[in-house]
Amino acid sequence: MTYAIEAEGLTKRFGNATTGTLALDGIDLAAREGTVLGVLGPNGAGKTTAVRILATLIKPDSGQARVGGLDVVRQAEDVRRIIGLTGQYASVDEDLTGTQNLVMIGQLLDMSAAQARVRAAELLEWFDLSEAAGRMAKTYSGGMRRRLDLAASLVGRPSVIFLDEPTTGLDPAKREDMWDVVRRLVDDGSTVLLTTQYLEEADALADEISVIDRGHVIAHDTPHGLKRVVGGQWLTIRPSDPAQLDALTALLAEIAGSRPQPDGRDTLTVSVESDEILPVAVARLHSAGIRVDELSLHLPSLDEVFFTLTGTRNTAEESAA
Repeated sequence: MTYAIEAEGLTKRFGNATTGTLALDGIDLAAREGTVLGVLGPNGAGKTTAVRILATLIKPDSGQARVGGLDVVRQAEDVRRIIGLTGQYASVDEDLTGTQNLVMIGQLLDMSAAQARVRAAELLEWFDLSEAAGRMAKTYSGGMRRRLDLAASLVGRPSVIFLDEPTTGLDPAKREDMWDVVRRLVDDGSTVLLTTQYLEEADALADEISVIDRGHVIAHDTPHGLKRVVGGQWLTIRPSDPAQLDALTALLAEIAGSRPQPDGRDTLTVSVESDEILPVAVARLHSAGIRVDELSLHLPSLDEVFFTLTGTRNTAEESAA
């Protein structure tokens, strides 16, 4: 199996060598070529620090990492030639036009002026920025600057792309447009490492997910596998009459063996071991005279997985070290 990204035992401490902040404490990461690796974790978990090491922006204290088979410390310059990076905040030059930003980057990558202009035009069209190509970036909306920033990371046609919360600040429609861009990149053969605070984004895009907490990788699997690891399935029921919530709570606790959890919408959810409980629940509801507007059996969501693994639903990205 060929890996485009490999990290083994990475550690990084900021500040004093003994009392400073330990951002990474021996993490391992791996992404197969042509796939998306999602990296999730609560605030301060170490996600951005890991990306900065893999992108050669900082050096690890120990451990090793390879991108495209190249060592990120000993072969940093070669690594930079094959990667693209979009950080948490747009980094384009606001006093240049969209075209000028991309042409400048192309020429920094040793393209001729003509080649850089052709590539800039391709990317501006791809990101629906052609009409704004001649405007200064400071006149762009936040979403437009975000798209220009991602376009800038693709000028050199990188084989490995690091996306650190690429859709932060975008509205839902533009976020889905960005998802399509990521899928197209992978279809073209690129490998993507994606950090995100939107769990549905990781679920939609990632082939595999690593969950980081306090500098450690605490879980790694496919999205489906992570949902299975957390255990069983979830039975969700919403009674037609909210006055029957107490009766429904008692009934579900009896057949599932654990107390169901309300969600504030007159809906109860309880963890169950298998789908064999579904016909049992339907029969018991009927005999108890409890009519329902909603009844579903499903795997846990990534949000539920994340909460179970880390004990928090707050997935805002760590502040800069």
